[in-house]
Amino acid sequence: MTTAKVDRITSFSDRELQDLCEATDEAILDGNGFGWLKPPPRRVLEAYWRGVLLVPERELYLARLDGNVVGTAQLLKPPPNNEAGSHVATLSTFFIAPWARGHGLARGLLNAVEESARAQRFEMLDLDVRATQEAAIALYESAGFRRWGVKPRYARVDGRYVDGYFYSKWLKGAA
Repeated sequence: MTTAKVDRITSFSDRELQDLCEATDEAILDGNGFGWLKPPPRRVLEAYWRGVLLVPERELYLARLDGNVVGTAQLLKPPPNNEAGSHVATLSTFFIAPWARGHGLARGLLNAVEESARAQRFEMLDLDVRATQEAAIALYESAGFRRWGVKPRYARVDGRYVDGYFYSKWLKGAA
């Protein structure tokens, strides 16, 4: 029986970090690299993930399938000096390794981030996504996110420009 789980973490075991780096490599190669187009050297990727845990305004969530880390999402909280934007959090670095899709983990990650944002009294959750990431877009829209903007030439992939979509979800008063 397959077990799927999502949880917030504040530290990694060596195995978790290695699993996360492998899942990240696979997601990048599949075209969902949250900025990367090809996997960076392992030391760079390990440093990136370790660094995420050091930033107080970031919460890291892991998706696990049969105990293996297969995806992630981050809740980015505004820095203390952003009083005007203190009501808005951001979803970032959201992916599931291609081989681990279809087990509800993407929705589980999205729900975990949204629940944390609500619990911390954020009123809005923002995200941005490449126009080519159709499965992610369908998930966001089915979860109640509304597209409010399009940025032409948001990314350049294989020498071609890709538009970016910007989404928000109002959380205040939502169940």
